[in-house]
Amino acid sequence: MGTPAHEHWTDLTVRRPDDVRTITGGRVSLSWQMEKRAGHVDRLMNRTLPADFPEPVERGDAGDVLAVLALSESMRRDLAARRGGDIREAILLGATWTEIAAAIDATPDEARAVLRDWTERQHRLHRREVERGRPLGSDSDRHASVLALIELADDEPMAAGA
Repeated sequence: MGTPAHEHWTDLTVRRPDDVRTITGGRVSLSWQMEKRAGHVDRLMNRTLPADFPEPVERGDAGDVLAVLALSESMRRDLAARRGGDIREAILLGATWTEIAAAIDATPDEARAVLRDWTERQHRLHRREVERGRPLGSDSDRHASVLALIELADDEPMAAGA
């Protein structure tokens, strides 16, 4: 038996990326999105089975394809939104810019640009949300610490304990 949130998600019809919301309007985890997407893909794959297939199967339709497209876009957006945070985490855990660049199929400078864009957005978010009484995003100290990571040389790991 699932939680009410998961049951809501399971029953939800997805046709647009913006449909991917929890019962309270928040984001849905990537694992839940993948699970729902896999179900639609399975039904679509069943379309390739012969008409006289001996087992009962549910065959996909246009709604399944639309759900796959919408879920794929939602997941792409979610992954892109957290990419900078993942890069920051990699640096903090000892990865170099060269290693990160290889992992995202980019140059070290392109990887730095992803982190710079992410930290600038997080800093703007913080300034805006502090005015609303919600401490979200990166304050000035955290923003400065992330900018310092960008200055590391391509093959220079962050100093241990820093």
